[in-house]
This record gives sequence, structure tokens and C-alpha cells, in this order.
Amino acid sequence: MAMTDTQRTVTVLGSTGSIGRNTLDLIERNRSAYRVEALVAHRNVDLLIAQARSVRPQCAVVADEACYAALKDGLAGTGIAVAAGAAAVVEAAQRPAEWVMSAIVGAAGLEPTMAAVRRGSVVALANKESLVCAGDLMMAEVQKSQATLLPVDSEHSAIFQVFDFDRPQSIEKIILTASGGPFRTWERSAMASVTPQQAVAHPNWSMGAKISVDSATMMNKGLELIEAHHLFGLPEHQIDILVHPQSVIHSMVSYVDGSVLAQLGTPDMRTPIAVALAWPARMEAPSPRLDLAAVAQLTFESPDHHRFPALSLVRGALQSGGAAPTIMNAANEVAVARFLAGGLGFLEITAVVEQTLADLGAPAMSSLEDLFAFDTQARHHAAVLCQKRSQAAASGIS
Repeated sequence: MAMTDTQRTVTVLGSTGSIGRNTLDLIERNRSAYRVEALVAHRNVDLLIAQARSVRPQCAVVADEACYAALKDGLAGTGIAVAAGAAAVVEAAQRPAEWVMSAIVGAAGLEPTMAAVRRGSVVALANKESLVCAGDLMMAEVQKSQATLLPVDSEHSAIFQVFDFDRPQSIEKIILTASGGPFRTWERSAMASVTPQQAVAHPNWSMGAKISVDSATMMNKGLELIEAHHLFGLPEHQIDILVHPQSVIHSMVSYVDGSVLAQLGTPDMRTPIAVALAWPARMEAPSPRLDLAAVAQLTFESPDHHRFPALSLVRGALQSGGAAPTIMNAANEVAVARFLAGGLGFLEITAVVEQTLADLGAPAMSSLEDLFAFDTQARHHAAVLCQKRSQAAASGIS
């Protein structure tokens, strides 16, 4: 690969998830170009052990302390340092890696991502919640430390590749494309009976359960809107969302002269990961090549805010500012987890988020301590609302 003459040191936060596995797949294909500093997983200790034995990091960390003994036993004799717990995850992010993949799902990824940013790393950001919850705080730290944020979401990677950073005044708007998820054509009444199995069956992308449900509600696209606002410095009204079922055009940038630049490709996350992993160069990736003749048709439609109210909730939270995006994200994580566990209806996910936002408002937020306090409050409030809805459903109350 054409990149640099020396190995790039990398840390993968969330190595056992979909993004982490694809990142390591690319590294395995280009072993001479990379040296792994640290691997971090939540609790999938068996896969973490296999990954560590394969790529030989300096250390392996599991967030769940109950998995420490298994990790230690599994890597005995390898010379790989092991650790466990939330503090160890942050310490792994602080290790001397030039490039850090931030792929821990949810708000749990915020603190280690911030730690990597403060060290001035090149941070490949797959954890959108870091910017959703703490966008202003994180971007201030990026400027202060002179860190580099590289987007890994396919949409933001697409924009990154065609955005004129030297002349931002030439940008009219950016357009985030959305597949529409598995229920794009469903009537809202039919979505009331959606099962977790149906919700995680994305038509185009292979993703984890939580992000798949977010795609099904279109909350994921809303979170991406907030992320784009921080990454590209554009106000909410200059960010559009367009439903594009084929997922071939990953996003677009519209310029003041009427030009619209788009990045196209097959729906394979190894492409945007490769863009970030090799940046500022390019590397070979095994993604299937785009055959437009075989695709034949590309179609587009406006999103339906009635059937997918998460989009309006997100725009409102971004406009409100303060802790509103943090509260919204926390409530959504709780509601999605309850839905996946079978304790909440699909349509009730956004209903819980909406009620939590209405009840808690948009208080001012000026520090990570504030953020964690509001996050905790919102999670508790959303859990109570979920419980009430579950009890009401069990007793037949509409």
C-alpha cells in the first residue's frame, strides 16, 4: 500500500463490534503498514483473545471487570498486557498510538474518545454519540489539542471526501442520504407490531443491533445530522436528509454554483474505514466494486416525518441546544435496549424519547461533569417511562 515508510500505530476501541472487526480485517490485509497498540472490548472476551493473539497488541482491555480472569488466562504467555474496567478503557485510549478507532457504541465511548482527542491523536470517529452528546465540548478539545477527527460513518466519510474545507463559504448545503431502513414503505399502524428481529434486519448494511434499530426508526440519521453539524461547521438548516434506498450515493455536498458532488460506492463499511485508516493516502480495500450498469436505477424520496418522528425530534433538540441532545441520546439508548429486550413496542421508542425531552427540557451544559449528570438523569427518567408503558401494555391500557 502507498502510505508512509513507517508503520502507523493504531488503537481500536470497540474491537469486537462490527466496525472494530472490519478495521482489524483491513489491518490484517496490510500487516506491514500497521502496529497495534491496544485493543478494547466490552465483554466479548473470547473474540478479544483471538484478535489479540492474531494482531499482537501491546495491551488488551475488557470493559467488564467480570471478564478479567478469562482475558488474563486466555493471553497468558503472550506478553500482551491485560486490564479491565472503565478506567482501563480510558487508559488504553491514552496510550501512544498515532491513530485511534473510536467504535465503542453509545455514550460509553465518550470518555475514551475524549481522552484520545486530548492526546492530539488522529481519531477515526465511528462513535457518533461523542459528538451528539458533547459536540461543543469535543470540538473545543480538538482545537485545543490539534487532534484530527476523521469521520467513519459512510455518510460523513462521503461528505469529508468532497467537502471543500479551504472554501467553506462555497458550500450551500450538505445532503445526508438514508436507506430508509427496513420499514421505509410500511404504514405507521403496521409498525406498532414490529419485532426486534424485524428491526435489526437492515436491507443494505450489516450492523450491530442498536444501530440497526436506530436505522429502523431513522433516529440514526438524526444523530448523523447532529454529528455533521459539528464535523463540518454548518447550521442545522444547511443539512438535508434524502432517502435513497439503494445506498449507492453515500452523501452529497451542494455548492453555491449549483454543482452537487457525491461519493458513491457499494454498501461496505470497509470503504469508509479504509479512507480513515490510510488518510491522507488511499489503501486497497476488498469492498465489492460498484457496477452502476448492474444497479441500473437510483431512486430518491423525501423522508416522512410523520412515520419517522425521530427526525423532527433531533432537529428540535439541536435547535434547543444545551443538554437536549444528550438527554435525547440517553433516552433513546434506554428505549432501544428495552425494545430489544421485548419490553417496549417499536413505536414507543420515539415516544419515550419525546416525553423525556419534554419533561427534562434543554438545561445549560458547560462540562463533562454536567453531561454525565444529565445523561444519568435522562436514563433514569426514560427507564421509568418505559416501565410505565410496559405495565400499561400488560394491563391492556392504551
